[in-house]
Amino acid sequence: MSSSPPAVSSPPAIPGESYSTGRRVMILVAVVLGSTLYATTLLIASTLLPQMQGTMSATQDEIAWTMTFNILATAVATPMTGWLAARFGRRDTMICSVFLFTFTTFMCGSAESLETLVFWRILQGALGAPVIPLSQTILLDTFPKRQQGLVVSIFGMAVVIGPVIGPVVGGMLSELYSWRWAFYMIVPVGLLSVTGLRLTLPRDRITGRTALDWTGFLSLSVTIACIQLVLSRGQRLDWYDSDEIMLETFIAVVAFWIFLAHSLTARRPFLNLRLLLDRNYALGLVLVLIYGMLNFTPMVLLPPLLQQHAGFPDMLIGQIVAARGAGATLGFFLAIFVGRMDPRIGLIGGFGLQAVSGLWLMSLDLNVDTGTLMANSFVQGIAIGVIWVPLTLVTFSTIGAANLAEGTAVYHLLRNIGSSFFISICVAEIVRSTGANYGRMVELVNPFNKVLALPWVTGGWDFETVQGLARLSKEINRQAAMLGYINAFGLYTLCSALAIPLVLLIGRRVRGA
Repeated sequence: MSSSPPAVSSPPAIPGESYSTGRRVMILVAVVLGSTLYATTLLIASTLLPQMQGTMSATQDEIAWTMTFNILATAVATPMTGWLAARFGRRDTMICSVFLFTFTTFMCGSAESLETLVFWRILQGALGAPVIPLSQTILLDTFPKRQQGLVVSIFGMAVVIGPVIGPVVGGMLSELYSWRWAFYMIVPVGLLSVTGLRLTLPRDRITGRTALDWTGFLSLSVTIACIQLVLSRGQRLDWYDSDEIMLETFIAVVAFWIFLAHSLTARRPFLNLRLLLDRNYALGLVLVLIYGMLNFTPMVLLPPLLQQHAGFPDMLIGQIVAARGAGATLGFFLAIFVGRMDPRIGLIGGFGLQAVSGLWLMSLDLNVDTGTLMANSFVQGIAIGVIWVPLTLVTFSTIGAANLAEGTAVYHLLRNIGSSFFISICVAEIVRSTGANYGRMVELVNPFNKVLALPWVTGGWDFETVQGLARLSKEINRQAAMLGYINAFGLYTLCSALAIPLVLLIGRRVRGA
């Protein structure tokens, strides 16, 4: 469209048809390595949250900022990918992004305070944001249409499995040494990735200076940042009884209005909202938003639950997370075969499995065994793998090549926003529900409750000593927290189920599916 920025409307810099098979494979390996590494950094902190919480003397919602604000920064910076690629070239942008997020990863491991850690996690997400959408754009331009299903599967497998491998290895290193080594391990691999990209990626032509729509970029960034602050701090500040939350909400509304008004009237907006007129693309964006909400949430919620309340060691938690990676691998292979049929079959099956895993999580208690958790994690992985390929093909099947870069950026923007916002919502619900349930359960502990006189109810609790009351309080807190997590898993299940009717609205004819 004429309203698209130069970064989008310019012809592809990488004419894939001119490459030999060997050159395409080399590009695939280099790009996938960089993408896997960055995807690993996104959730490398998931199994480390309890250790970092202790080191930084932070609360549960505060330490969650290391996850949510990292994903938020990724979401805000992702739409700049098209402009950066047009201004500096795909090759240089990719190499610089990998190098910079490798450096910031090292600084995360060196952080001595919560504020410093959150700061470097924000920079890590922002500076590495172009890697995933740029990688996808390079691969789609490098390989012919007939091979894109397989390539998308390989790329998606890297993006999904990377965040699984990281927490597994990171959990082992944190238990053997320190949580800081989970970040340090990224550095040598990152430098290797930079070298590989320099050797394989071709130099692309830079068409000249391109203007960035700063009004659209800044208004969108302020909107997303304010919403994230509301979701992250709302529970602690008692929501709209707080002047800060009121102010952040007001700023978010005003900034979003400016973004909409500007995007619909500007000649070259930061994001071309007219792309939403494409039905499959619009539905794909809604579904990838839900996909983002479901993708990372269990990996963020389960480690604190299992370590702090169920007594699981870090290595065992890593094995549970690893089962998700094994399931994702199987899911991507299944997606290759499902993709030859109606892509809606894969989407319905994937979101259906997500709903099943959510219901399964809601039925668990603190006495759950490792095998059950690994089986549930495996099912989640299959769902993620099965969804990714048909969702990507459906979303981009009907938009032109000229809009591919911008369309990909928005695609990953919404995926990351979904993850960041939903994690914050779930953590807020856990904190709220834990406090409320703890208060209600404590009220039942009194001399007039005859049930507590039964020996098989009280167990080894001694109501006459401080130590006995402390053990009772700890147990009540464990049970109250579990109820909070069940509520969060209920939100997860609901979102999974809501995606299924949307899939049925996708057009029957999907090119390239």
